[in-house]
Amino acid sequence: MSRPDLILASASPRRLELLAQIGVTPDAVVAADVDETPLKDETPRRLVLRLAEIKAAAVAGQRPAAFVLAADTIVAVGTRILGKPADAAEAERMLRLMSGRAHRVLTGVALVGPDGRRATRLSETRIKFRRLSDEDVARHLAADEWRDAAGAYKIQGVAGADVAFLSGSHSAVVGLPLFETRNLLTGLGWRP
Repeated sequence: MSRPDLILASASPRRLELLAQIGVTPDAVVAADVDETPLKDETPRRLVLRLAEIKAAAVAGQRPAAFVLAADTIVAVGTRILGKPADAAEAERMLRLMSGRAHRVLTGVALVGPDGRRATRLSETRIKFRRLSDEDVARHLAADEWRDAAGAYKIQGVAGADVAFLSGSHSAVVGLPLFETRNLLTGLGWRP
């Protein structure tokens, strides 16, 4: 009997690269199209877990015989949720808000097995940027890394030089906590 497929419910090339680091190659990539609007009074933790769960469930509905892995990442400054900026002006506001302050990067990971079992994990990483000058903010914006990036930055890019402190999972900040992901896969019985 062949093993069930593993579907990555994300179009993120970073998540594919991270999975490759731990020797995991999905059989297919099927991006989930879900409404990512936070619910009224939803905390950042609840939001990121809910989004990962609904993405996994949406794709599992299309591929019920497969393992479906999904993730979602957000940045939070206190209870303020910083998603992906719509434009450069919003990206600049986000960068200035985080300048010299600590923020959290939360990544929810969800897995649905072919037997219907579901499991989730939450990774929370605390990061502090050094105080960003006007030139630093301009450098971030010019690098164009704010596009499609929660909190308007990619730690594996120019922002990496501005991180004064990081406590938690570096891979989760990139987009997928590898420790938690491997544990989810083995815990629900997926084998390469």
